[in-house]
Amino acid sequence: MAEPGVETRTRSSVITARAAASFDPVGRSVAAARAFVRDTLQGWGYSDIVDDAVVLTSELVTNAVIHAGTAADVLCLRTDQGVRVEVGDRYPEREVPIHGAHHVLGHPDHENGRGLLLCAALASRWGVDYTPTHKQVWFQLDLPQRPVGTRSAGPALPAALLPVADEHVRVAVVQIDRTGAISAWNEDAAHVFGYASEQVVGKPLTDLAAWPHTPGTGTGIAEALQLSRWEGSYGIRGADGRVVPVYASHLRVRDTQGEPSTVCLLVRDDERAVLQTPQRAAVSDAGRESRTTDPFEVFIGSPAPDDLDGLLQRTVERARDMLDGDAAFLLLATDDETELEVRATTGLPSARQRFARVPVEAGTGRYGSARMPAVHEDLTAVPGAVPLLNSTGMRSVVTVPLKVEGRLTGSLGVAAEAAGRYSNEEALRLQFAADRIALAVESARLGELERLRRGSLSFLVEASDLLAGTLDRDQTLALMAQMTVPTLATWCAVYTIADQSSDPYLSYVLHEDEERIDGLKDLLSRIDPPDPVPTPGARVWTSPNDAARQAALLVSKRELGYGSSRPVSSGIGVTLATAAAVGGETVVLPLVARNRVIGMLTLGKPTDDHFRQEILELAEDLSRRAALALDNSRLYSERMAISQSLQRSLLPPGLPQIPGVEVEVIYRAAGEGNEVGGDFYDLFPIRDDAYGFAIGDVCGTGPEAAAVTGLARHALRLLAREGFGGPAVLERLNAAILDEGARSRFLTLLYGELWPQEDGSAVLKVVCAGHPLPLRLRQDGTVSPAAEPQPLLGVMDDLELYEQTVTLDPGDVLLCVTDGVTERREGTRMLGDDGLVDVLKTCTGLTAGAVAARVLRAVERFAAEPASDDMAILAMRVPEPHAI
Repeated sequence: MAEPGVETRTRSSVITARAAASFDPVGRSVAAARAFVRDTLQGWGYSDIVDDAVVLTSELVTNAVIHAGTAADVLCLRTDQGVRVEVGDRYPEREVPIHGAHHVLGHPDHENGRGLLLCAALASRWGVDYTPTHKQVWFQLDLPQRPVGTRSAGPALPAALLPVADEHVRVAVVQIDRTGAISAWNEDAAHVFGYASEQVVGKPLTDLAAWPHTPGTGTGIAEALQLSRWEGSYGIRGADGRVVPVYASHLRVRDTQGEPSTVCLLVRDDERAVLQTPQRAAVSDAGRESRTTDPFEVFIGSPAPDDLDGLLQRTVERARDMLDGDAAFLLLATDDETELEVRATTGLPSARQRFARVPVEAGTGRYGSARMPAVHEDLTAVPGAVPLLNSTGMRSVVTVPLKVEGRLTGSLGVAAEAAGRYSNEEALRLQFAADRIALAVESARLGELERLRRGSLSFLVEASDLLAGTLDRDQTLALMAQMTVPTLATWCAVYTIADQSSDPYLSYVLHEDEERIDGLKDLLSRIDPPDPVPTPGARVWTSPNDAARQAALLVSKRELGYGSSRPVSSGIGVTLATAAAVGGETVVLPLVARNRVIGMLTLGKPTDDHFRQEILELAEDLSRRAALALDNSRLYSERMAISQSLQRSLLPPGLPQIPGVEVEVIYRAAGEGNEVGGDFYDLFPIRDDAYGFAIGDVCGTGPEAAAVTGLARHALRLLAREGFGGPAVLERLNAAILDEGARSRFLTLLYGELWPQEDGSAVLKVVCAGHPLPLRLRQDGTVSPAAEPQPLLGVMDDLELYEQTVTLDPGDVLLCVTDGVTERREGTRMLGDDGLVDVLKTCTGLTAGAVAARVLRAVERFAAEPASDDMAILAMRVPEPHAI
């Protein structure tokens, strides 16, 4: 059984007028159909049902020309009961569901079926007719039953339901001349406010009026008096100093001499029913109980979108339809209430307007004209009056404010391509809708703002952690780019500046599509970098967009054969893709650290949308953190380079080739970034056929120990080449260390001199001053110390040392190590001297390099943790005669 109000055939009625039109399957036809229905019904004098008819026609024509993709035929029939509108398309196979017990028309947020939902909600009757070539949806709107001669009337109510008023209802009649001064003041006005006529005539009404929620008395009321018709609430300051809340109805008139003035009818606010225009009740079908309709749901539809963008887009679409406009836009106030930001548009030729910001007047009357409805009959007569509509082809526009508790939160506007389309009547209708939507919009905006702030804080906390976790410059650059793409932008580029005299250098480029990175990098490298301006905040940079468009145009011309003898097709795809990638807005943010511009962060997107201010503010916060991290990495890299350069100067430049002796050295300094520590080694020629060698360990690690290392190594070379023997060399070195005073550190040192012999052996003279004893590995696998222990250096003034002579036979190995090898620990276990001896016993027959490598491998495998002490290994081997 069909739902009440839904029919599949026409009821018999007398048709008294007919109007028909066809519309092509293009988007512009929807607006044309709305204009046709509005003009037709207003011509018949049916203004009471025009709004509902226009809304229903708009939805049904949209279904035909947009979704069905066919021409739409609209037929308006005037009957003795009301108006019937038929909308047909030429796609009969596209079924329309019937609203029955087992069928639903669709979701209001979906385009499919929304027109039929509106028919069910607004029309007195509606139905669907099919023919072999056409499908037709029709609806009928009945005229409201009103007493003869009335323009607007409410229902007849029992006396108990009538509004309460004083026994004597007083309506103050005040007339205001063209200058805003009071020219007439009746007795009721004198009774309500306490002023006699002679006390107020000639004074500006603004002296008495208290505009709600506005500092002072002169903001708002002056604009209201300039409108041809206005209705609303404000306050009048009475003779006793108290503000009397009133409800007012203003009508602007002119006398027989053409002088304009405004007649104001005022009643106490609690008696506003005397003047307030009643809301037009929804038309209900005969036999159906009337229902209370929320004005918000009437305008937006139910259910309303639960996201801000959806709500704003629905608002501009409904506003455009309601006033039969060609375009509509909605702006929201920024947090500091100094600008209005474009958040939703429809019908405007470019989406670039989205998120654009419109400045407003400053001063005590902030927002001035934005606080009141405004009608511009012809924008060409006042160029720039509405900057948002510049170069859009719109001629007339009406704008109204969105207010919540007297605070301006936004602005809603509807525009048309024709001039003179709107008057104050349309402004009042749009204001009525704006008043119903303002609270919902502000609530959704605050919810979105709270979500954005929470997301921003989480983003910045994570970014700070990541940036603080590295001191590597290249990794910092990569993190900066990866955090911005795609969260904040589609692509980004980072420019760095080495010093004050250097030009910006393109250091890193990233695009969310990896295939676009090379083309984007090539484009940016061919244009001048942005200027390193230290001014905080984002600024627009148009060079990438301009360069990309020029390159795409040039390549396209060459592809078509213009300006070249033959077409060139290679690279056109990459060029056009790059042009599309940077075709939107590009902004530059300075990277400032320690009062110096060290680079620029460039963000871009391919769409025409402006960057949202919240995104730019988040990017600015990120750029400050990234700049400091980048500068820290630069300082760390510079200091590391200096440190490493100094440390390398403490190491021997190279090992000399000793005839008849194999030598291998392995050196490991503890600590990240350290190349030299407290352990050191050296091997150097003293004179012909004589070589000096040393391996030592300064107490401690790091730069302080490295300083003593440098002193010891250079002193050993100098003293040995002066002809001093081993004990004399170490005694003089001991005195030099003690001369360092508080900076001195004790030192263990193994020093020796080596003479290769003609018989293939090698003679060594060794002094071991507090150092781990050198170990001698013979060919038979036995291991024994090659020297005796003596006092270490840097402790006693009077030091008497002696040297010992050792002869290495062919195949013998001399192993010298620092205590970083023998004191290698794993828990309570330690490698020790015995463990080193066991390792060395397994090295019989190995070369010096293999011996050193095996010892190092044994030390590393002894414990899982990295070594915490410096380590040096010096292996010398006299090869056997057949191996020479």
